Amino acid sequence: MVTALLVAARIVANPVSNLFQKQLTARAVHPIAVIAVTHFLLSLIAVPLMAFPSFRAIGPGFWPNLVGCAALAVASNVLLVYALRSADLSILGPVNAYKAVISLALGTVVLGEFPTAWGLAGVGLILLGSYGVTDREPGAARSGGFRRFFAQRGVQLRLAALLLSATEAVFLKRTLQASAPGATFVWWCLVGFPLALIAGWITLRVGRTSIPAQIVALRLQRRTCCWLALTTGIMQATTLFTFDRLPVGYSLALFQTSSLISVLLGHRFLREGHVGRRITGSLVMIAGAVLIVLRGRAGPG
Repeated sequence: MVTALLVAARIVANPVSNLFQKQLTARAVHPIAVIAVTHFLLSLIAVPLMAFPSFRAIGPGFWPNLVGCAALAVASNVLLVYALRSADLSILGPVNAYKAVISLALGTVVLGEFPTAWGLAGVGLILLGSYGVTDREPGAARSGGFRRFFAQRGVQLRLAALLLSATEAVFLKRTLQASAPGATFVWWCLVGFPLALIAGWITLRVGRTSIPAQIVALRLQRRTCCWLALTTGIMQATTLFTFDRLPVGYSLALFQTSSLISVLLGHRFLREGHVGRRITGSLVMIAGAVLIVLRGRAGPG
């Protein structure tokens, strides 16, 4: 029962967090400021938890892997928020299925784990589903669907974020081997904040974005910021505790269903259209990702 609740919370928290991120960027908050304030608020949650010894317990090899994990998480989330600023939530949610394709490719190149027939079939289903979620202009040729899909700036940024996220997962697994999920969560929050703050200061200064104006914008949206931090914290914590209870492959397969919630949230709160086609495309992409995650790899050749 506890495991089922953790998985359900993770499935819901991820797209809801993305919704709040998109709402903030639509209200003049810079993507890097979104990430910085999220980690700041998460660090406020993490500090009191350090009073409990179980949340401080770490083992050998913890720090290098945690820092790598946190740095990749910050970079990945920044790219994600940039993607949300320029593309529909109901398109970017289903794109998460490509994380399975990236993992399959990394496994082939790095580990020599070649894809099985099921894995290749999963890649085909994800491509087919991508065609389904793509907007098509009236009179436009059907054959250009894939090109339009991958030409979208938001999709390109989301795929880049997934590449970093897939690499982050390697560090996350090693971090969990050196500590409990609770301790990993607390230190992930605390280490992520200074990294996000440094990245934010550099990015805003280089881009000549007014930092005082961003602080004002964040104050005006403080309620949304708090909801974003809460859902992000739930998402990260439930991910860690789920990985501790279930094989990572099964966990990732279950997490794919969150793309359906992304489509529904985009339609309900952001007035994004084509909901029927995007749900159908998401279901096909989910099926493809599940095939890859659960049956997609053979052993080293």
